[in-house]
Amino acid sequence: MSEPASPIDNTNDLVEAVPERREPIFNLPGIVIAVIAACVVVHLIRVYLLSPSQDFALLVRAAFIPIRYSGQYDLDVWAFTSPLTYAFLHGGFAHLIINMVWLAAFGSPLANRLGIARFSTFFAVTSLAAVALHYVLHSMDQAPLVGASGAISGMMGAAARFSFQIDRSQGKPAFSGAPLPIRDVFRSRTAITFLGVWMVINLVTGLVGFTPGVDNQIAWEAHIGGFLAGFLGIRFFDRRAQFA
Repeated sequence: MSEPASPIDNTNDLVEAVPERREPIFNLPGIVIAVIAACVVVHLIRVYLLSPSQDFALLVRAAFIPIRYSGQYDLDVWAFTSPLTYAFLHGGFAHLIINMVWLAAFGSPLANRLGIARFSTFFAVTSLAAVALHYVLHSMDQAPLVGASGAISGMMGAAARFSFQIDRSQGKPAFSGAPLPIRDVFRSRTAITFLGVWMVINLVTGLVGFTPGVDNQIAWEAHIGGFLAGFLGIRFFDRRAQFA
């Protein structure tokens, strides 16, 4: 007579039969996918559906053009919407792809932490902060400002406040724990290295003129405006900080 299998043997069989769960390679929050999709669709429409004159008309209306607010022109509805809509326009496919990669990288952990409403507000506020600093420094500029770089720089500023801490539950870098006090950020070697590299890249690309943007110029001042808004203001958006 054969002996019945022991409970331990059965358990092992069950464990071996259950396939190991793997994390998906691409696991972007819905709001991040929505922003990326909006930017991509707008760019494809501009490139493949609009005529040059129609695209120019869209650019004039939806891009942020500082001189529009100089008092020389009547303010229409576009003057109030372009400080936000400019973020969904891009100067070319290279500009679009680079921004979307950075948006996926820095926007995903922030969106997971903040939620849809707060992330959307964060995106809007940092976009506005970016054009605000750009306007202060270039109030009579006629060149259109486009791209989501200001908001993405805000996400990078938020990342510095978290100093790329590890989410122990996932075992990978994320925006975990409470945002660090500013004094502690400047004591973190990781954060200081990130801040230094970010600043050098922005200054060099702005001065040398390597550009994924419009007219072969990068609006590095707008990047700084968005970065500062994210760095200094993340606690106002972070729902978890209220309980820290």
